[in-house]
Amino acid sequence: MNRSINLLTAAVCVTATAVMTNIAVPPVYGEGVETEVYEVGATPSVNLAFCDRDKEVQAPAHVITSKDVLSICSAGAGDVTDSGVDLTDEEVNGYIYAAENAWKSEGALVMADVNQSVNMREEPDETSELTGKLYKDCGGTIIEYTDEWTKIKSGEAVGWVSNDYLLFADEAQALYEEVGCLQAKVNGQTLRVRVDTSTDSEVLGMVTEGDVFEVVSQEDGWVAIDFEGEDAYISAEYVDLSYKIDHGESIEKIKAREKAEADAKARAAKQEASRHKTFGAYAADADDVTLLAALIQCEAGNQSYEGKLAVGAVVMNRVRSGAYPSTLYSVIYASGQFSPAGSGKVDRAIASGNLKSSCVQAAREALSGTSNVGTATHFKRAGAHHEGIVIGGHVFW
Repeated sequence: MNRSINLLTAAVCVTATAVMTNIAVPPVYGEGVETEVYEVGATPSVNLAFCDRDKEVQAPAHVITSKDVLSICSAGAGDVTDSGVDLTDEEVNGYIYAAENAWKSEGALVMADVNQSVNMREEPDETSELTGKLYKDCGGTIIEYTDEWTKIKSGEAVGWVSNDYLLFADEAQALYEEVGCLQAKVNGQTLRVRVDTSTDSEVLGMVTEGDVFEVVSQEDGWVAIDFEGEDAYISAEYVDLSYKIDHGESIEKIKAREKAEADAKARAAKQEASRHKTFGAYAADADDVTLLAALIQCEAGNQSYEGKLAVGAVVMNRVRSGAYPSTLYSVIYASGQFSPAGSGKVDRAIASGNLKSSCVQAAREALSGTSNVGTATHFKRAGAHHEGIVIGGHVFW
């Protein structure tokens, strides 16, 4: 018996080359990856969660399951569609097999299943050389899957990880949607941030090329962003949108970060001893209070004092948790963690010398051990479908 399946309006991405069937394409985590979403029997629509095209970006669709494929491929020609393209049972079974194994194919989503961190290795062996670390809630894509180990790429880190510490398929997708967020990266030299979706509305401030913000919504050529804890608008023409999730660190990045921190401490000690102040790398020379205050200002500058303190508490909870680097500098500048640090916004805030007194006070209180969010180590915009402690415009968990 042959089954007729419309190959023009349906696709499943099960390998680097799409295998055709009539079902939604699963999202694949990674920058610049295009993922088309086709609804059964409908005109194709596009999910641009990882694309650079100038279209609205959506949240990721669900990961395909074997149940989805089996229910469609076993429906029969009349229930699927009539395209005049005939497939033999052997071909259909081949597609079913490929779809059932899509979760472990090259490019598929994988997430860390750890409370602290897990090592990435050169070879699938516990005695092999380290290539990086994968922290809690970090994600990546599969390069090669085996029954006991999987080689993955997470940010710039590439290596083998034991399957005991990874999530795949639906479990990976669920965590991905819980901890990820849509971001806008400024691609123009300077851009005005406005109160409303009009060039006549009040200007709240200016942002520069490379600045990254969490996206609240999109409407009529404007992108609503989380600007220091409040909703504000920037022109969609001058930003690139992408779905962001934390990623691991390569050994090279870890060593470079640790060296930078050691150098910063040495310079700070030398300055203290000589009572001499230089004006070079501000972020590296800034003391802990200034560094934390700058991050608080970038993340929650327009929030209440409680909201500022909460951000500082999250940072210090990470320092104490064991799941992240153990120093303030390393937590803030760890690759793939706080966007304002990675984009240089924190450095510029320190260099400006215009840190709000409330941010400095919140930093001092957080450094003293005060937390108004318990042991929370994460935060994102309130209303992002995540349970936790809501303070102002953020939810903490």
